[in-house]
Amino acid sequence: MNDLTKDNVWNGLDGQKWLFTSKNKTKAKVKIPLLDKALEILEKYDKHPMTEITQSLLPVITNVKVNLYLKEVADLCDIKKNLTFHMARHTFATTVTLSNGVPIETVSKLLGHTKIATTQIYARVLEDKLSQDMSELSRKLRNWKPNV
Repeated sequence: MNDLTKDNVWNGLDGQKWLFTSKNKTKAKVKIPLLDKALEILEKYDKHPMTEITQSLLPVITNVKVNLYLKEVADLCDIKKNLTFHMARHTFATTVTLSNGVPIETVSKLLGHTKIATTQIYARVLEDKLSQDMSELSRKLRNWKPNV
């Protein structure tokens, strides 16, 4: 994230802003469509003094410092869990994408995984999502008419 610059943001075939980068560990290419909230954050830091100096998309901060800030937030919110930046991947994969119906294949691609099995670690199926999916299937089956 610290290495991202304006050169990583491109217009995709759909006309929307995309982030083009590669994973540090595997060097696998990753293309991510940017959601409105992500674009708002990038706009917020566009002329930030730190991003002006470093030419990065976001102010550069160490993982250690981020985790210290998260500990402060957890303390203020009376959260007993040890929050870490890496937990954001799990939250994104489960709460933001999978729980909202994004297919696991898409989530796998967004996370830069080369194997679906790696993504399945994040794919704890939540009971409410399971209930919603089965209700939707039930509705479709009730309305289904065979082609005879």
